[in-house]
Order: sequence, then C-alpha cells, then structure tokens
Amino acid sequence: MALEPAPVAARRSAGAQPAAPPLERAGLGYSRFVVLMKITLPLIAAVLVALIVVWPQFRQVREGFRIEIARLNHTLGGQVVSNARFSGADSRGRPFSVTADSANQQEGQPNTVLLNHPKADITTQNGAWVASSAPSGKFLRNEQLLELTGGVSIYHDNGFEMHSPTASLDLKRGTAEGKEPVQGQGPTGDITASGFRVLDSGARVFFTGPAKMTLRPEGTAARR
Repeated sequence: MALEPAPVAARRSAGAQPAAPPLERAGLGYSRFVVLMKITLPLIAAVLVALIVVWPQFRQVREGFRIEIARLNHTLGGQVVSNARFSGADSRGRPFSVTADSANQQEGQPNTVLLNHPKADITTQNGAWVASSAPSGKFLRNEQLLELTGGVSIYHDNGFEMHSPTASLDLKRGTAEGKEPVQGQGPTGDITASGFRVLDSGARVFFTGPAKMTLRPEGTAARR
C-alpha cells in the first residue's frame, strides 16, 4: 500500500507562527538602529562639546603648571574660573602654586589669564616657604610669569615681609622683581628701597638704591 504525504498544514505544530520574511526582519532591525542613533548621537555630541571647553583647563605643561577648577562659567569676554588653582614646579623642581578667587581667560588671548585676588606660594630648595598676594594680577601661561598689581605683599617664613605697589614673579626661574618703592621689615630691622629682586625662590633678596635700613636691638618688636 502506497503512503501519501500528509498535508502541509498537518505538519505544522499547533499554534506556531510562520517566520517573518527576511525583508520584514531587516526593516525591523533598521528601525531599532535609527531609534538608538537618535538617542546616542546627541549624547556623544554633548560629551565632545564639554571636553572641548574643559580640556584646555586641565592640560599640563612639562616644567609648567596645571590648573584645577571648582566652577567654570562663561561670559562674553571668555571663560571665568572660580576658585582657580595653578600648580607646578620650576626649572629646578621646586614646587609652586597660584590660587585666585577667580580667573578670567580673555577671548582671543589664550596665553593671558586675569586673576582676582591672586596668591602665590613658592617652596625654596631648603624647604623654606615664600608667599605673595595682591588684589589683582595677570598670569602669562606659556612664560609662567605672574604680574601682581594693586599693592603686593611678600612674606617669608623666617619672619621677613615686603610691601610694594607691583611685582613680577618668574615662576619658572623662581625669581621675583619690583621696580617701585618697597618697604620691608623682619626680625632684625626695617628697610626702604627703590626696588627689590628675589632669587632662588626666596633664598636671596637684593634691594636697589637708594636704600635705607634701620637695625633693631635683638628682641625688639617689628614696627607695623
């Protein structure tokens, strides 16, 4: 007796759905891909924009400095950084840092940063500490020059201090210079001069004339 093949419908399991045609499956996958790209591409673009804006602020230069920021704002004049901190080392590896209430990088002048209430801390080769402060200043990033204006105060941890209208600090070389009248005082006496120079991150200080120094007996309090 010959066997006849069963009908096609009988060979299908009960309730089974026919497979989607290949073209239909390809269309469904493409739609999912389009939806995914609509979500992913804007996120990637936002991350790239953020990196373009913030990355220059974190760039570190060899024997130079790096900048740490607490908050970055934007103005018509450029970028404004609140609670900015520059830090690095000079040509001899001596560390320094510059802080400011705010730092404003002018548009079109990437090398110049204007500082509000800047303070500079420098460590000498023997571990001594020198600090400078002023109401305003300008930092030249490539040259690592800090120009202080508005009344500069310089303090050494040995008890000596100087005050001058302006001062220029070369952070790379560890030097400072003032070309306007300066007043200084320390444990041994007071000095007035036409200017000053600080070398070796504060290890040596020179005064330019005419200069006048008044020595005090040991134990006498410094004049304020």
